[in-house]
Amino acid sequence: MAGRARQAFGSLRRVWALIVKESRQIIRDPSSIAIGVVMPVMLILLFGFALSLDVKNAPVAVVMEDTSASARELAAGFQLSPYFSVVPTASIRQAQTMMLNRQVDGIIRIPPDFERKVQQGNGEVQIVLHGTDANTARIIQAYASGAVAQLAARRTAEGMSVSGGGPVGVQSRIWFNEANDSHYFLVPGLIVLIITLIGAFLTALVVAREWERGTLEALLVTPVRSGEILLGKLVPYFALGMIGFALCILSAEFLFRVPLRGSLLVLTGVSMLYLLVSLGIGLVASALTRSQFIASQIALLATFLPAMMLSGFLFDLRSMPVAVQVVTYVLPARYFVALLQTIFLAGNVWSVILPNTAVLAGMTAGLMLLARRAIQKRLA
Repeated sequence: MAGRARQAFGSLRRVWALIVKESRQIIRDPSSIAIGVVMPVMLILLFGFALSLDVKNAPVAVVMEDTSASARELAAGFQLSPYFSVVPTASIRQAQTMMLNRQVDGIIRIPPDFERKVQQGNGEVQIVLHGTDANTARIIQAYASGAVAQLAARRTAEGMSVSGGGPVGVQSRIWFNEANDSHYFLVPGLIVLIITLIGAFLTALVVAREWERGTLEALLVTPVRSGEILLGKLVPYFALGMIGFALCILSAEFLFRVPLRGSLLVLTGVSMLYLLVSLGIGLVASALTRSQFIASQIALLATFLPAMMLSGFLFDLRSMPVAVQVVTYVLPARYFVALLQTIFLAGNVWSVILPNTAVLAGMTAGLMLLARRAIQKRLA
């Protein structure tokens, strides 16, 4: 019993010595601080402000072929909207020329008999959109239809109708995103990308650099075991990654005003699991390659690109081919995206949290085992 206690104490001393050594190396190495602290702040600010699915100040040409009160009221609705930048145009031909030159993204044509048809209950407005960017075109179409619907609502309240519609109101509601703000959807996904990037690159680049410099080979003459080396490498970089995670959460809450409807404790727990997965991928890549360049390429191809394209962050997985959907099930980012979007916007929905967390826990255990075997193989 006393012998086992001495072995356990000796193992803890060796692990602690490795942790201290790695922590000092992190402090002395500016690149580790840059990856773990500076890069998350830069990415969340850059992507958070630059990446948006909302369209504002979209240039549209308004062709008024009718100068009646109804036509002016409709045109004023477009001019006062923050979503449009109205360019008054004399003719439809001029508007088409501007569309071809990409000076405007859409044309709103109010026909000459607009007032008369409004009185008859079948008023129509023509909306022409530039379709090279299909997503932007659909958003502008929805905004334009909303502006026309406002006129229809006012006319209905006055006892008239537009476009043949009767006194039927349409009430819409968006669950979990009442503000209809794309940041609610994008910022949790950005946190996934950032943790993926810093986790994989922290261990892939830094550990591979030690292989190239030969510093890890010095451990061969010490009594440390592969599991102790793995733990000594993980703890400091895990702490550094959690600092980056904390900065991301603070930015999401206080900078982008994304609501956190779930538990912060649950959010932190699942994020810790995913960070361990990312660190494990980097460790495996560095242990197998011993090259910074190759390890960085593996980390990029195995983590960041799949997290952006195949995790459900930007594209709906259900719209992908079945073969691609099957591939996404082996990507840890898929499960973390579902977890973050649910915890942030919907709350603690355990039917979503528990199965996705279980998958991440299994991936963490598998990667840690694989990393230990890879390091043991290299030390042998």
